[in-house]
Amino acid sequence: MNQSLYIITGPTAVGKSTFAIRLANKINGIIINADSMQVYSNLEILTARPSKKDQSKIKHELYGYVDGSERYNVAKWCNDILKIININKKNNTPLIIVGGTGLYIDTLLNGLIDLPAIPETYKKQSGDLLKDIGLDNLKKIIIEFDEEALNNISINDTTRVRRIWEVFKSTGITFSEWKKKQNKKFIKNFSYNLLLFTPPRELIYNNVNMRFTKMIKDGAIEEVKKLISLNIDTTFPIMRAHGVPEISNYLNNLLSLDECIDKGQQVTRNYVKRQLTWWRASSLRIHQEFNQFPNEIDENLIKM
Repeated sequence: MNQSLYIITGPTAVGKSTFAIRLANKINGIIINADSMQVYSNLEILTARPSKKDQSKIKHELYGYVDGSERYNVAKWCNDILKIININKKNNTPLIIVGGTGLYIDTLLNGLIDLPAIPETYKKQSGDLLKDIGLDNLKKIIIEFDEEALNNISINDTTRVRRIWEVFKSTGITFSEWKKKQNKKFIKNFSYNLLLFTPPRELIYNNVNMRFTKMIKDGAIEEVKKLISLNIDTTFPIMRAHGVPEISNYLNNLLSLDECIDKGQQVTRNYVKRQLTWWRASSLRIHQEFNQFPNEIDENLIKM
């Protein structure tokens, strides 16, 4: 595969999208989204999706094309991006994948456990169970049949804990056993250049705080109000996007506006910390790591 493939990643709020545009202009490339929340059409402001103006200058793919009422996931994203790669393969169009969802990038490059589809009924049951007994008690239930699966996930990762329960209940085989099976590969025999941006954490936190305040001023509250009016199940991914629960609580008079902003900033800073931890533990080959913000980097330094 002669097609050039660049992956720009790192924590949220560092300026990856802007750098991707600079690089795309330089190499005449196409930008592809690898942010699990920027796929949704219902959230433009709160997910910091590239502006319509930016998208009109450079071709962008997989942004704002999924309705929030769909339970989108990494497997669907990998299949969608594979189509784009294949479409542009004939002309060797340079592709720039940009986003901070490490799971998406890892799965695209290393493959996915070839699990059967989990019926919606089990997903609802796991969500109800989590609400009824809490995360710690759900983990205690899982320990009885698949303690191994809990060893390599974050303490508060409700999504993966539910997934472990759902897989066993729907298939009768533990998640750990499924992991031992051969991964389903999406793309093979290609080269890529992975660029990781990891500026100092406190500087990222400052960006997070300023950006969330700006989102509120730019209409994030109205955006969430419209989302709530769709009556989407709160267990769906879009309803857990950073800022959605906090703004929802503000709209329900459970938080003041200042409390809403503080909590929205806090959950996003926590996410930054998890992203940095994830990349430190990642087995992916990082070709270039920059301990600076992308806007401080000359795109001419990128290995072509």
